[in-house]
Amino acid sequence: MAPRVLISDALSLIAIQIFKDHGIKTDYLPELGKDKKGLLDKISQYHGLAIRSTTQVTKEIIEAAMQLKVIGRAGIGVDNVDISEASRKGIIVMNTPFGNSITTAEHAIALLFTIARHISKANPSTKAGKWEKSRFMGVEISGKTLGIIGCGNIGSIVATRGIGLKMHVLVFDPFLSEARAEDLGVQKVSLDNLFAQSDFITLHTPLTDKTRNIIDASAIEKMKTGVLLINCARGGLVVEQDLVEALKVGKIAGAGIDVFEREPPCPNNPLFALENVVCTPHLGASTLDAQENVAVQIAEQMSDYLTGGIVSNAINMPAITAEENLRLKPFVRLAEILGSFAGQLTDEDMLRVEILFDGNMSEMNTHALTSAALAGLIRQQIPNVNMVSAPVIIKERGMIISEIKRGKSGIFDGYIKLKLHTSRRTRSVTGTCFTDGKPRFIKIKNINLDAEAGKHMLYIANSDTPGIIGKIGSVCGRHGVNIANFALGRNAPGGDAIALLDLDERVPIDVLAELLTVPGIKHARQLDFDMERIA
Repeated sequence: MAPRVLISDALSLIAIQIFKDHGIKTDYLPELGKDKKGLLDKISQYHGLAIRSTTQVTKEIIEAAMQLKVIGRAGIGVDNVDISEASRKGIIVMNTPFGNSITTAEHAIALLFTIARHISKANPSTKAGKWEKSRFMGVEISGKTLGIIGCGNIGSIVATRGIGLKMHVLVFDPFLSEARAEDLGVQKVSLDNLFAQSDFITLHTPLTDKTRNIIDASAIEKMKTGVLLINCARGGLVVEQDLVEALKVGKIAGAGIDVFEREPPCPNNPLFALENVVCTPHLGASTLDAQENVAVQIAEQMSDYLTGGIVSNAINMPAITAEENLRLKPFVRLAEILGSFAGQLTDEDMLRVEILFDGNMSEMNTHALTSAALAGLIRQQIPNVNMVSAPVIIKERGMIISEIKRGKSGIFDGYIKLKLHTSRRTRSVTGTCFTDGKPRFIKIKNINLDAEAGKHMLYIANSDTPGIIGKIGSVCGRHGVNIANFALGRNAPGGDAIALLDLDERVPIDVLAELLTVPGIKHARQLDFDMERIA
């Protein structure tokens, strides 16, 4: 069945053609994002949802989206999407972090000029026949200090524009490295120092629990008197009432505001009554160029995922490029099978999982491989889990996840080792892929063996005693269970041994019970691997 996508916000029509070119059915209903009930009624039909800022993808919407695999936000901010709930449901959330970066940065610079030179006030005055030169006395930008809070895609563009205007640029961004700051030509400072030194302050940080209300009365108190403030990021970054009070007394001389705590804002928002404030209706990304760019990007990204499993610009999933997708496929299958192996053998509480990537495996996209292993690990308990939801669910349950990488250490070019610590024991399984791309078990516990993974397998732990192989074969043969392959391993003569059988069908329960009556057999467990789904 062809994937089906809903576009519930106004989006450039070029997106529809891109989806169509990928064989994806598309419904363009740009008013539906404003109608919560209408969206609830329809969302269960779709595999993809393309949105802008109007559609609110709440927990209720996500719960109703029975087939949804991906939410694509044409733009940067995803605060209108319940990402936690989407992750729990295994839904990828994508955005387009680069499509409107230049446009938003340019809007911030436009507001900077506007409030510095009183352009918005001088325009209607002049058109009214007045000539109020002294009233609109402005300030120069050149030589002044520009403080940028958040130096990601947009903030870094604003920084280069500021440097081009001969401004001294200060940046506060905990994630900005000193090397990157040096490359940009900016000075990385603390937030308090930025407040104290800046003549202009512009916000370009996402809205998170840590950045919400980052500009409040206490922050304003630390600023220079007469500072000019620009916000083209998110409304929740600024406490509007604190900003109003500062504007009234001149602590902040002027502000350019493109985003608001509530959008659209109330008509009686006190910012609108202030002469030293320029307001625009969230125009940061509103150019024809940007609208087309983000539409093209989100349609391409969603199409690539729905038709080929390629993940890019995802908020809640490791990126997988087209090149990686081809190379990773057998190793994702291997990782999930190793996780599934451990999960199917475990009945007690899982406490900690360690995943070791050896040799060439350590050079791959190990985050994706870890996600696949975790999905396999808990699939017995949560059947619909996937690479998106598994890490979230496991962390919520308090399990500790550790990922280790190391160079080639043995005869294999590379392998994955999964070690699971439970409330009663530690279980480990190791596997690799040969040139045929087929997953193979190469070590279980501390016992070496060589077994290709199959759809139906029988795991037996036994003592290494003469005749036990024949007894296993006799029991299976007597019940009509055909053995396709039989792999063996032991840690020492007469010591612990493992048998791993690849079967044509599942083992009946009474066969497992009979096997456990064979002297020397300690454990027997049916294992099932959905090879088609994993592939």
